[in-house]
Amino acid sequence: MEKKKRNIFFIRIKQYAGGLFLAAGIVMTVLARYREGAAQWYSTHVYPLWVGTVGRVFDLIPFSAAELLLYLFCAWFLCSLVRLVRRMKQRKEDTAEGPEEMGIRKRDLFISWAAGLFLAAGILYVLYVLNCGINYYRTSFSESSGITMETYTTEELTFVCRTLTEEVNERSDQVSRDAQGVMELADGKKGEVRERAVKAMQKLGEDYPELSGYYPKPKPLLNSWILSVQKLSGIYSPFTVEANYNSAMTDYNIPFTACHELSHLKGFMQEQEANFIAFLAGIGFTDPEFQYSSYLTGWIYCMNVLRNAAPEAWRDIRESLLPEVQRDLQANSEFWAGYDGAVAEVADQVNDHYLQANGQEEGVRSYDRMVDLIVAYYRQMPDADEASEGSQ
Repeated sequence: MEKKKRNIFFIRIKQYAGGLFLAAGIVMTVLARYREGAAQWYSTHVYPLWVGTVGRVFDLIPFSAAELLLYLFCAWFLCSLVRLVRRMKQRKEDTAEGPEEMGIRKRDLFISWAAGLFLAAGILYVLYVLNCGINYYRTSFSESSGITMETYTTEELTFVCRTLTEEVNERSDQVSRDAQGVMELADGKKGEVRERAVKAMQKLGEDYPELSGYYPKPKPLLNSWILSVQKLSGIYSPFTVEANYNSAMTDYNIPFTACHELSHLKGFMQEQEANFIAFLAGIGFTDPEFQYSSYLTGWIYCMNVLRNAAPEAWRDIRESLLPEVQRDLQANSEFWAGYDGAVAEVADQVNDHYLQANGQEEGVRSYDRMVDLIVAYYRQMPDADEASEGSQ
């Protein structure tokens, strides 16, 4: 009887603790969303402490700690489930006790296991809110930088697309290419992309103070299939404060993606803004691979919008793209086409609902809103009006 009371006591502890973590996460989310200035204060005064402590600790690990912890969590879950089934089976085979007592014991075993799972979920939810969820409601980068999203004309978009095409073509012969003519990170530099991404973001931080400070190095996953099958180029882990990227995808994606994920470590969670920050970091860094990666990614997003707005202008600009760049685009399409399927569709829907739940009403389409910021950025450049008029 004493053992049973002790078990019930620990069950209650896990239930109450899990409930407290869950409640704390909900309260913090509500305050961030509805109390003006709360999320901004947290993002600028508290969140950097997490990056500077937790981020520094996990930065000492050369591989993705988030990936390793995912495997360990799955192993723990499966082992605990097997152990639960075995213990319940033993209770069933124990004929020394009456059926009623056996039912209670089996029920308590399951409740204890479920309470442990509930506690783990509560802890993970709080970590998510602290290192990610609150930041969705902070002041946007476009507001703090003064580069605000506005409506633009087709002529302005056409001008931007032509400009990006020129930039991409100019740098297409400044990057290394494999035997098939596809861009590849230079020998000896693929591993250095982590350090270079940090330098690119720190360089951008010189112009935008909200992006200055410490950055942990982004990390490739040991098993990139996890991201590829979901058609994800990268992911930010709020549980370990790590930026992770898919090293299996076409190389031109990697520098841009590394900077995109690092922007989340500065509290900018909106996907269109993370895209835009990565664009600025790449084109402003004195590294041809980063410049090519960012210009080409920006070109893709802008051209996708132009294709619907002005098909003839799109076709004219598309034909001016050099063959080397077209090979990169073809290689990229072939890579992702290999992962078409139900898993990718489900992952896309989950990501869509996740973004909508965090204030991005357009869901996965919010990634394309990067185009608004790119056009606004080029609009601020000298002689932009005259140049856009000449593109009509």
